[in-house]
Amino acid sequence: MAERIAIIDGLRTPMCKSGGAFKNIEADDLGAYVVKELVARTELPLGEIDEFIFGNVSHPVHAANISRVIALKSSLPTNLIAHTISRNCSSGMDAITSGIEKMLCGEAKVILAGGTESMSNIPLLYNKEMTNFFLKIFRAKTFPQRLGALFSFRPRFLKPVVGLTQGLTDPISGLIMGLTAEVLSREFLVTREEQDEFALRSHQNACQAIQEGRLAEEIVPVVIGPDYKKVQYHDDGPRPQQTIEALRKLKPYFDRRTGSVTVGNSCQVTDSAAAVFIMRESKAKSMGYKPLGYVRGYAYAALEPHRMGLGPAYATAKLLEKTNYTVKDFDLIELNEAFATQVIANERAFASDAFAKTYLSRSKALGEIDPDRLNVNGGAIALGHPVGMTGTRLVITLLKELRRQNKNLGLATLCVGGGQGGAMALEVES
Repeated sequence: MAERIAIIDGLRTPMCKSGGAFKNIEADDLGAYVVKELVARTELPLGEIDEFIFGNVSHPVHAANISRVIALKSSLPTNLIAHTISRNCSSGMDAITSGIEKMLCGEAKVILAGGTESMSNIPLLYNKEMTNFFLKIFRAKTFPQRLGALFSFRPRFLKPVVGLTQGLTDPISGLIMGLTAEVLSREFLVTREEQDEFALRSHQNACQAIQEGRLAEEIVPVVIGPDYKKVQYHDDGPRPQQTIEALRKLKPYFDRRTGSVTVGNSCQVTDSAAAVFIMRESKAKSMGYKPLGYVRGYAYAALEPHRMGLGPAYATAKLLEKTNYTVKDFDLIELNEAFATQVIANERAFASDAFAKTYLSRSKALGEIDPDRLNVNGGAIALGHPVGMTGTRLVITLLKELRRQNKNLGLATLCVGGGQGGAMALEVES
């Protein structure tokens, strides 16, 4: 990019376990909550915003274009155009890069972008038999027809279709995401012990970050209704008392006979929203802003759906080609922890000459990831993975930590259900 894209600031709500603190808050309300606070803190004149872009995966039926709904609920101008991005796990990152592309082609100067997800409110659905049963009743015109329709009912009709499970299952490979993680466990020979140790480290890092107030810098506390007497200040997923012994006791969840992926070494199902303001560097200077950081490049890549967890390796390879950076150039790395085995597999793929030659059309490996630079505040295993929001969260967390440590360059990357990956190079002026 000829001119850097400035990220003025970013905020997120706490990340709370599905069915917990935020269970009665819809995705659009979570989004509006964080947007209102970000607008207030940055004091950006509302008339300066050219477009509003939000990522979301499990689109609520009451808010089809959820981005527009959030914008209006946030009291933004009614003439502000808005659209929703959906690329599974990278939707929150896509919202940012879509905004960048709008700027680069001259369509916008200032964009508010982000992501939101209420996994608590992903619905249970009627199965086909129950749907057809209702259709028979609705279409019956005579009493005998209605009676016949009623007598056709069978108890099995009440078995629901779990929307969350359906959404996390790839229709091409037929594998739920946890089974794609098992594929990588076998391909890269990742042991159960390695996965549990990684999961423990995620909780330890997250708990330390909370205790030291690091994550509080990116969080807007949420006042919870209906009586509004409770305030959620922190993420509720990290477990201070987590032990390796407790993790080892958990049984494999997705492949119960020969698997190694458990609920303990997988990401948590979570509710949250996040938002950022982006604009050209020159625009930021003209408005007197000192940006949180800058976007120096980004890339997306695709691969086989059953190996989707390797998306970071594929996307980072493209990013390095575009920017001429090396893995060693990154002072910090945020690699989304969909599963412990998935992160470990990427670490091995990054460091492998054979993988680079076979899958990335490179003569040498991408480079080794220094574990001391990786997910220093914990990751999705401890914090959670609200799928439409995570891409934005990675960017905010990384920039604030780079600034905190007086570091310069960071990599935010994640795998994407369906067989894709995203990667973004971020810079902070130290």
